[in-house]
Amino acid sequence: MNGVAKARLIIASSEQCADMLYATGFRAPDPFVFLECRGRRAILLSDLELDRGYREARVDDVVSASELERKIILKTGAKPSPAEVIASFLKAHGATRPVVPADFPLGLSRELEGQGIQVKPVLGMFLPERQIKTAEEIILVTKAIRTTEIGMERAFEILRASTIGLRNVLKWGGRVLTSERLRTEIETAILHAGGIPAANSIVACGEQACDPHGRGHGALKANKMIIIDLFPRSATSGYYGDLTRTVVRGKATEEQARLWEICLLGQKLALASLRPGIDGGAIHGEVQGFFTDNGYPTERLGGGKGRWSGFFHGTGHGLGLDLHEPPRFGASRLKAGQVFTIEPGLYIPGIGGVRHEDVVLITPEGHRLLSRISKPFEL
Repeated sequence: MNGVAKARLIIASSEQCADMLYATGFRAPDPFVFLECRGRRAILLSDLELDRGYREARVDDVVSASELERKIILKTGAKPSPAEVIASFLKAHGATRPVVPADFPLGLSRELEGQGIQVKPVLGMFLPERQIKTAEEIILVTKAIRTTEIGMERAFEILRASTIGLRNVLKWGGRVLTSERLRTEIETAILHAGGIPAANSIVACGEQACDPHGRGHGALKANKMIIIDLFPRSATSGYYGDLTRTVVRGKATEEQARLWEICLLGQKLALASLRPGIDGGAIHGEVQGFFTDNGYPTERLGGGKGRWSGFFHGTGHGLGLDLHEPPRFGASRLKAGQVFTIEPGLYIPGIGGVRHEDVVLITPEGHRLLSRISKPFEL
């Protein structure tokens, strides 16, 4: 991170806060303190993390919270509260009016006020430099995508090996193949490849796939479209991969095949438009219009009171240390160095759901596809 004149303060766990991980490169499950002031970066750590912080954190100064506490006790004769220790750390670095993320804890901000520290929340992205990925970050995102692809290939392998039983129920290894079983096999493959599986990986069959974020449950069936959406995190870097494929085990109907193909053409339309300066919202509108022109309008059925049908989510989202990372694709002009998913979907009750999702890097010339796994349809 580049130094700035204004002090920036983060107090969070880097396992939960992407800004903290980006700022420090230090993985810790418990909250700790990061400060950037006058071009220098410092962290305040407990004894539990201190030695590792010296070795691993990408900062200028690592300060011991217990040593700072002892100095306060010697000076005042009383054990300080955690807020008093943090305030002392900030004052020592000349940062009595730091800016903080918008989700900074309200209770802690009130405690710091009592110690003479005035924090100012920043609306929007706290570290906007995260939008433009460095060459190193692009490598790390790509590695996370490769891990995701390993999980997807395992899904294809199992579905191809499955047999079709009574009432078109799929079986694998002598047992019914359920969304839950396939998800477990996928996530095991991701773990072996060095990824942390998402808690809500999607394996949704038939009508279940008409809910874009429905996890899916129960027996998988032949001749039905199955959406597989995987978004694991790298165990080493913390960067996310994100991919979706839609497949049929068996034979697709003409309706299913047309829906799958039109959705793919919509994704290709979006990809062809990617370049710096283009309005993401305009791309979204073009894709939605293309779907409408081909017989799949975005609407609520039942006179506006039923289920949504058509394309009713975003064309894509930013990807990095957060799964859904700013900027919003549909509310920004694209810039070289940004990484996005491109994932139009069509969800038609009575036919099923389709989503094609890949990851792209915006380049000065246009875009580069970071995902490379194929898009099979009938398995």
